[in-house]
Amino acid sequence: MALMLSKTYDAFKAAGAPEDKAREAAEEIAGFEDRLSNIESDVKLLKWIAGFNVALSMTILALLLHPVAG
Repeated sequence: MALMLSKTYDAFKAAGAPEDKAREAAEEIAGFEDRLSNIESDVKLLKWIAGFNVALSMTILALLLHPVAG
């Protein structure tokens, strides 16, 4: 059995959905939530990489321009 969100399942049941359909819908939503969590962690990593790249690029630029400015 796949991961299922119990509150979502209960809400579908309270709305009158058949048990099998409520279970399938809750499992599908849980799958999307898992995929969204993976995407969020990937975006967080990309933000750190971009920030490090900008900081490193600015440091290199400052070191290259330092003799010219002095």
